[in-house]
Amino acid sequence: MRYRKLGRSDLQVSEVSLGSWLTYGGGVSREQAEACVQRAFDVGVNFVDTANVYSGGAAESFLGEVLSGRPRASYVLATKLFFPMPSGDRGLSAAQIEKQLDASLGRLRTDHVDLYQCHRFDPHTPLEETMAALTRAVRGGKARYIGFSEWTAGQVRDALALAGERFVSSQPQYSLLWREPEAEVFPLCAREGIGQIVWSPLAQGILAGKYLPGQPVPEGSRAASPGMGQFIQRRLDPATLAGVQRLRPIAAEIGLTLSQLAIAWVLRRPEVSSAIIGATRPEQVEENARASGVVLEASVVERVERALTGH
Repeated sequence: MRYRKLGRSDLQVSEVSLGSWLTYGGGVSREQAEACVQRAFDVGVNFVDTANVYSGGAAESFLGEVLSGRPRASYVLATKLFFPMPSGDRGLSAAQIEKQLDASLGRLRTDHVDLYQCHRFDPHTPLEETMAALTRAVRGGKARYIGFSEWTAGQVRDALALAGERFVSSQPQYSLLWREPEAEVFPLCAREGIGQIVWSPLAQGILAGKYLPGQPVPEGSRAASPGMGQFIQRRLDPATLAGVQRLRPIAAEIGLTLSQLAIAWVLRRPEVSSAIIGATRPEQVEENARASGVVLEASVVERVERALTGH
């Protein structure tokens, strides 16, 4: 496993990180979830990402239990807030930031997180209030750094113009099937020392090649899961699935699986500090982790992108 600096921070994060959306504390059995976390550490993953809303707090509670036996300095821990909790609490007000951070720390069984992120932008709270509260969280020792997920370039610029702690991370969706951050967010963040922690580099598993055109979804796959499949079903169109299958010989030619090719394509960007994977089996963790350190030649990148679009 190789490691990259997260923006202007002093955090060194593994190129492949472990996420917990839809999986731990919810969609995956406890035994499998524990095995995934163990395998992640075995292969050198040191960065774990979660959020208060994942499984209504259960993902944080699960991670708090399984990480409690490890030295706190041996891993980088990130969580987020914004979306409604079971209690109805939501948003980025000062009161919510203080309340939700304390609740997250309790579930995670730690006195601080390395990265506290705004899960989305809150149009109902003054940005000055949000940034001042995040600044107090850092200076009070409860968070080392702050970040955001899925903010527009304009929203980021407005936040950077304010006094106080500055963002060091951005968490956008980014994959061969979703390249929107390249236009504005990546360039702005590169200039401002903000690293990218990208989510869904495999497009919820589509880029792993397990879904075939004209075929029913495989049993046991994420798309077949009542709890996890709702986010992927609408993306299983025949043209996309056919394009993914055209990547198969390219990956085989350079000795990679489709998943490794997709993650290596994401990591080719210097703006990207880490790619978050959402594995449901330890074998997936190990396979995906092997994408770290893979260097794709420019000619391969071009062939991949042309094959996916059919041009």
